Amino acid sequence: MEPLTLHFVHEQVGARFISVGGREVVAGYGDVGAEYGAARDAVALHDASYREILRITGEDRASFLHGMVTQEVKNLPVGSAAYAALITVKGAMVGDARILKREDDLLLDLEPGLGAKVREFLDKYLISEDAELHDGTPEWGWLKLLGPRTAQVLAAVPGGPSELPAPLSSRKATLAGQEVLLLGTALPGGLSGVDVLVPRAGLEAVWAALVQAGGAHGLKPLGFDALERVRVEAGVPRYGQDMVDTTIPLEANLTNAISYNKGCYIGQEVIARATFRGHMKRKLAGLLLGEKDVAPGTELRRGEKKVGWVTSVVTSPVKGQRVALGYVHRDSLEPGTELTLGEGAGTVTVAALPFTAS
Repeated sequence: MEPLTLHFVHEQVGARFISVGGREVVAGYGDVGAEYGAARDAVALHDASYREILRITGEDRASFLHGMVTQEVKNLPVGSAAYAALITVKGAMVGDARILKREDDLLLDLEPGLGAKVREFLDKYLISEDAELHDGTPEWGWLKLLGPRTAQVLAAVPGGPSELPAPLSSRKATLAGQEVLLLGTALPGGLSGVDVLVPRAGLEAVWAALVQAGGAHGLKPLGFDALERVRVEAGVPRYGQDMVDTTIPLEANLTNAISYNKGCYIGQEVIARATFRGHMKRKLAGLLLGEKDVAPGTELRRGEKKVGWVTSVVTSPVKGQRVALGYVHRDSLEPGTELTLGEGAGTVTVAALPFTAS
């Protein structure tokens, strides 16, 4: 697997590592509850430099990408970001991306292991446009601050801003002598923060500056396992876990990734037809598991009929039990509906998303 740039920094504080999409990720630092608690109640710092970045340059970059994704790109203001899906002509997902529009290029923030697949998909349709695709992963890495004290931590770093950018808006800053870009973030359920785009050579300096500034504000480093708890509680699907290459965006509740006013794009007819019908055969839903240890992929049944399957499972402090995301047939989506786990391993209850609001 591709090692983290800051591997030895994390190793020195007892990090445990895993592979996600072929790239090294910090799973945790020994106390997943404390890491999660910092994200909820104070501030947590996550090394997201395992994510991949695709950079698009050229005069036609915006119009080209506009026709390739489900979201508005041409009229996206410079300095703003948008979440989008990339789909085939049949409406199935190739991947998802957070698109950041800068003055001279577009950056696609991608799940680990997705860079080559997305680049191949885009390159297939790149014929006469003045646009070029570049691997930006070796140049930049993301660091994520999450929690209600994010603004205080950034303000405590020399050169840091006194206010955070709004969600999906960016602001340039200088942290630890590095020119960085701050991108506001927000999750369903009210948790917000900022993602920091850092030149890869400056990751260690910026990480150390944030850790030092956060000492007085309860900052803790945040591993992937704790971040997954936050993500699942917010009801946010992750490509490679809850979404695959047969998923249609509307099944995964990705209405925030779709513009209905932008004109033509690859797969638009499928999305328009499904929207006109007003329902999908199945949709992503929340599941309350109690204390059951359920594996992703477990079948969900109602009576003798298979009605879905489980995708992500975490322990939720908010709900006081284990919870999951999973796909459920439209006839069984009503919160409170009881479903049987495959092979008679007990029952689970359908719940509204996000869990933090239910």
